[in-house]
Amino acid sequence: MRRLSVTCLAAVALGCGGARDVPSEPGGHHHAHAMHRRFENPEQWAGEFDAPERDAWQEPDRVIEALALPPTSTVADLGAGTGYFSVRLARALPEGRVLALDIEPSMVRYLADRAQREGLSNLIAVESTATDAGLREPVDLVLVVDTYHHIEDRSAYFGRVREHLRADGRLAIVDFRLDSERGPPREHKIAPETVRAELGSAGYRLIEQHDFLADQYVLVFGVAP
Repeated sequence: MRRLSVTCLAAVALGCGGARDVPSEPGGHHHAHAMHRRFENPEQWAGEFDAPERDAWQEPDRVIEALALPPTSTVADLGAGTGYFSVRLARALPEGRVLALDIEPSMVRYLADRAQREGLSNLIAVESTATDAGLREPVDLVLVVDTYHHIEDRSAYFGRVREHLRADGRLAIVDFRLDSERGPPREHKIAPETVRAELGSAGYRLIEQHDFLADQYVLVFGVAP
């Protein structure tokens, strides 16, 4: 797999930060189609990923509320980008820890600087790779927003992620509905049924589904017995 920014589905829909006129881009792929895009200029992408208008359709606070995280949770934000979700999670969990994972070294540096600049000592930037999320400790939740369709060989990838989930840990996938005008081109979007099948083969089971987002689905998985 080429290096791509698991930075949050990024530009695709401003996947991690944007609007529907965003450049089309990488979608994840299981075995057939994967979109690849680099996100090497964090300051430039921050204008899109963290654009205030994104809040209206991404509803980040509502997503975090729906996850009902205990205050001492350790959360991994996979494909953190410029920290759109990571920063909110860190503020919502002052007694917990947030691992902001991204494949782009420049994004990781940006995240570390942002955490320091905003006084978020519980936000830790971590560099990942195309095949390794970068987890080195047990976590309570792995959050994957606008990034799932960027990842190749997802069953194997998330099988490795599962090894770092606590026994009652969860994996939450937020990605674009097939009929949404936002996000990557339709052929690169991943249907929720496909996500369930892929993660089922990786040792997960669906435990929750939320449908309050107009453009996206929210699927929450636990580790299968």
